[in-house]
Amino acid sequence: MLRFIPIYSSAGISGFESPAAEYTELALSLDQLLIDHPHATYLGFVEGSSMRGVGIFPNDLLVVSRAETVKEGDVIVATLNGNFVCKIASIKERKLLSSAPGHKPYQLSEQDEFSIEGVVTRSIRLFRPLKKGLN
Repeated sequence: MLRFIPIYSSAGISGFESPAAEYTELALSLDQLLIDHPHATYLGFVEGSSMRGVGIFPNDLLVVSRAETVKEGDVIVATLNGNFVCKIASIKERKLLSSAPGHKPYQLSEQDEFSIEGVVTRSIRLFRPLKKGLN
């Protein structure tokens, strides 16, 4: 199912429509549509396939918010022992979960250097690669 986002247009027309009528479309800003907290949001590209079970695939673009409070079951981005990871947060069990077969849960311990960097609020599938230097 696809839900269309209406983009309204207007023209000052009375009587029959003129082919020369000037239409004005309201601008649709992807920033406004996808980012709730601009000053606390960053973007990142996915590497690896451990999150494909929740629809996050290699080279997808993630919108990550530092303004969101992490809840049980959220998809998060974190640093774990010096590496960025994207995992499902199991707060109660202090585990990081993957969503693809063959990837075991990671039990956090006191020895781990761990920091939550934000909650994934959106993922964007890129069907064509971005221009060189952007990813």
